[in-house]
Amino acid sequence: MITQPELQDKDLVLWTQLLGEVLNVEVLERLSAEHPDVRYAHGFLFQQLVEGGRPVGEIAENLGVTSQAVSKTVRELEGLGYVQRAVDAADGRVRRVALTTRGRAVLEAGRAIRAEINAELEAQLGEARVIAAATALRDALEARGAMPAVQARRIRSAQGLRGEGR
Repeated sequence: MITQPELQDKDLVLWTQLLGEVLNVEVLERLSAEHPDVRYAHGFLFQQLVEGGRPVGEIAENLGVTSQAVSKTVRELEGLGYVQRAVDAADGRVRRVALTTRGRAVLEAGRAIRAEINAELEAQLGEARVIAAATALRDALEARGAMPAVQARRIRSAQGLRGEGR
């Protein structure tokens, strides 16, 4: 893909995208040992449910996709045992989506895998370089005005929930 990498030495966007793809594949491959049906796009929905159940419409708004796209993913994840729908206590017309025990387990497995990969990178690059890289990436997110979306778990996938093959 990159025939002359020296030409892109200062291309933070390119290197960040490539590293993100490599790390996403690695996380998903490791995660597939316990959770073989989980796809990249599922992670965006899982992140919406970390702090508790939410209505489909709210999830859709946060992710910038249609309620139909979220409902389709919810049905898939419900069939796999990762989420459940329940009637909202305040409004019987609303269905809230929440993680099941299995859904919480996939989150914990993902966190553990990220911790393993971070430890491996620290062993390979050294603690100071890992800290510097993480700081630079956080600063870049801040410079792009993205930290409020990160903190609110409202980062949208470039592929969206409809992205097949992810």
